[in-house]
Amino acid sequence: MNDLTLPVLRTLSQVEFRSGEALARTFGVSRGTIHNALKDLDRLGVSVVRSRGLGYRLDDDAPTWLDAQRINAAAGDAAVKFSMRLEACCDSTSTALLRLAREGAASGSVVAAELQTRGRGRRNRVWESGLGSALTFSLLWRFDRGVGALSGLSLAVGVALSRAMARLGAPQVMLKWPNDLVTQGRKIGGTLIEVEGDALGPSAVVIGIGINVRLTPALRGRIDQPAADLVEAGIDTTDRNAVLGVILNELVSALPEFELGGFAPFRTEWEAHHAHQNRCVTLLLPDGRREEGIARGADDDGALLLAQDGATRRWLAGELSLRA
Repeated sequence: MNDLTLPVLRTLSQVEFRSGEALARTFGVSRGTIHNALKDLDRLGVSVVRSRGLGYRLDDDAPTWLDAQRINAAAGDAAVKFSMRLEACCDSTSTALLRLAREGAASGSVVAAELQTRGRGRRNRVWESGLGSALTFSLLWRFDRGVGALSGLSLAVGVALSRAMARLGAPQVMLKWPNDLVTQGRKIGGTLIEVEGDALGPSAVVIGIGINVRLTPALRGRIDQPAADLVEAGIDTTDRNAVLGVILNELVSALPEFELGGFAPFRTEWEAHHAHQNRCVTLLLPDGRREEGIARGADDDGALLLAQDGATRRWLAGELSLRA
């Protein structure tokens, strides 16, 4: 993305046109520079209406830009427990936050980006997102627990996300072991947990979260699996500030609870929201093997429980799907 693209887009409105000449004066550049900043926007998932003689304006589906004050307002009393850093564009919010964590950033530090160019998912997958179409952010949380005592954290984070979705008006959004949000069998979001620290503690955890807010047709074409967004889930806002504030509110409530009791206090709630609970599933293991069985939830360590051949076996890694 051109360094000038986002600043120029922020000056445009959905109502009034702004001429290229006026924009050039505002930013102290040439009209040609403005033109270059606003070309190839389809690749970013943003549409600008262009009119000869009038200039530019945003179309009716323009994104709502991230704003720290609005995020804090949506988070309510929980806003005092985190500090917000907003980026126009970065490779990965988790990569940026890991750097800050190593420099001593405080627990509760948040990095959110308008556009993330190299977002990471599980198993080295790329998280695809467009400008303003997704919510991509990471939260740093420091635990007195050691690394080995954090098993099940991704599932507890999933419970916090499901609580947030319910508050936003989509209680039907479900969880898929170990770290996905789904609706009607399609992925709406996911988490990636990255941990650094000592075996006995303390430890620093960066929780990376991506949520599809409003997918454009172009972006859907780049995603390699069935995907959905908050609009399809029935949430009547595409204001990412409101969504992020509510999610952070739930996270800063859930994480101290996890510090005290691990995943066990979340287990019943997680199983109630597990999309594959008591269904025939296939577990694809990291080495390529497949295991089939009936999903019976998760144990207190967050391991998947599968009923197989008359016994219940626990699995710590893999990717889950419904069995045909």
